[in-house]
Amino acid sequence: MTPAELAALHAAAFTRDRPWSAEEFASLLDSPFVALTTRPGGFALTRTIVDESELLTLAVDPARQRRGIGRALVHDWITALPPETTSAFLEVAADNTPARALYASLGFAEVATRRAYYARSTGPAVDACILRRTLTHGHSGN
Repeated sequence: MTPAELAALHAAAFTRDRPWSAEEFASLLDSPFVALTTRPGGFALTRTIVDESELLTLAVDPARQRRGIGRALVHDWITALPPETTSAFLEVAADNTPARALYASLGFAEVATRRAYYARSTGPAVDACILRRTLTHGHSGN
């Protein structure tokens, strides 16, 4: 996917948040630590440094949500990590109940909160829940 395609899908998936621009995606993709994983209808952008990996963003076309694409993207991310990676983490909006349920079902646990982290186009800012999963050798994505 091109940076413009990533930005368009991100904007469609995150209608209440400020979407990331094509320039922001292009800059991230230029980083040697960032990886892009795609599936038809979605993508995950991750950054792995030393023994820790972060899910920067995951977007699924709203017309294709709740069909296993997000689960498959997380699985692809975790199983592709180098064996020395010991933890994976992400931030998710506190009001994103479907995403929080997905991550919990995949072994992620809440470890902290960033207060008023996500600015909304309308209404007050929403907390970010920081979720972490300890990884073992072999990194089963499920």
